[in-house]
Amino acid sequence: MSFCPSSHIHATPSTPPPNPKNDPCTQITLPSQLQDPESNQKPVPIDYSARSQWLRAAVLGANDGLVSVASLMIGVGAVNQTAKAMLVSGLAGLVAGACSMAIGEFVSVYAQYDIEVAQMERATLESRESSNKEKESLPSPLMAAGASALAFAVGALLPLLAGGFIKSWGVRVGVVCAVSTLGLAGFGAAGAVLGGANISKSSLRVLVGGWLAMLVTYGVLRLFGLVFKMHVSSA
Repeated sequence: MSFCPSSHIHATPSTPPPNPKNDPCTQITLPSQLQDPESNQKPVPIDYSARSQWLRAAVLGANDGLVSVASLMIGVGAVNQTAKAMLVSGLAGLVAGACSMAIGEFVSVYAQYDIEVAQMERATLESRESSNKEKESLPSPLMAAGASALAFAVGALLPLLAGGFIKSWGVRVGVVCAVSTLGLAGFGAAGAVLGGANISKSSLRVLVGGWLAMLVTYGVLRLFGLVFKMHVSSA
């Protein structure tokens, strides 16, 4: 934008153009767009590593519950085709697995808690208030144990409720396998999304691992039943 005195308004075409150096016009340059200072701020990246503690306890706990109970039911079904046997074995696996996960997580996290507290007490050079705040940020063993047990039980309920009450042995095993496949794919995708990893690779890895566990369990129990000539009931 330019502000010029009136002497330039009456200039004739023969008049030479004014010299920019001697021109008293004041040149004011305005920006084409006014930018918001906040618009230049870059978005804060998500720290996926901060999710590792509860992600492992939740997603992996549910995956363990699903694979363990589904493999147990299919393995028992290899030597005993009754629905009651598979249902009882699945329920036993749910309770035992949830307790095992809770105790294991409690011991593991509590050991980590003791190590970190001892390290802070040895290395603390700051105020006592700062040390107390650091202790409050440590993971809770009870919460970790409860999360692991609950996640295991949720995963174990999928094959147990899906195939535990179906009378036909073939349909029962097929339903358990199908539901387990969907559950494994879902848990793998959930872990990938929450952890910022590749969804397809994570789901495929979980699927292959789960299917391998169920196949090995069925094969070992089936071979065991044939070698020792165990009675296979279809009632």
